[in-house]
Amino acid sequence: MYATVDDLRAEGVDQAQASDARLEALLEEASRTIDRLTGWFFEPLALTYRLDGRGTPSLEPPAPPIQLNRLIVVGYNLPRDPEHLVVVGAPVEPGFDAPRLTLRHGRFPRGTANVIVRGLWGYTEPDGTPNGRTPLAIRRACILLVLRWLPLMGDTDDATEARDRWRIIEEKTRDQSYKLDKPGDPGPLTGDPEVDRILMRYRRPAGLGAA
Repeated sequence: MYATVDDLRAEGVDQAQASDARLEALLEEASRTIDRLTGWFFEPLALTYRLDGRGTPSLEPPAPPIQLNRLIVVGYNLPRDPEHLVVVGAPVEPGFDAPRLTLRHGRFPRGTANVIVRGLWGYTEPDGTPNGRTPLAIRRACILLVLRWLPLMGDTDDATEARDRWRIIEEKTRDQSYKLDKPGDPGPLTGDPEVDRILMRYRRPAGLGAA
């Protein structure tokens, strides 16, 4: 999960609105929704990918590599020197456009699932540790999604106001009135412009990688 129950409690969600178990379920759903809409996952996961060799020096795996534990190319003897491979992965640095594995000498031979790569994968950002952390913006998007979904559990006036809060352009505290902006573009991903502005920045390039 990309955020915690404590994060939501800090946002003012109390036990009367949702139990810890309910919040954990919503956080899990929000995290998986973010994965689906962006095409990445944002925490370290131990996985093995089988990639298709294309007769080129570089391959684009489906996720940024954090740590590679094993690389096997069927029918090809890789150099034993670890410096033979250039890895572009995570924690992601400025200028990152796509994950890549590049041989300094030679090419990945053509084949179907003939390149086996085992290791730790995920789109993380630097935090001073080898694995990095879930990007803070993604963590915020996860929190916002759950906050947006919580009012849908009820049909009170408070729920309606919470769903519309992102549209507020003017608010008067003496009489509790507020003015809503025109709905405009609801956003192409979740329908919430604030969340979508975050997720659009982290969308995986179309056609990237093949497992």
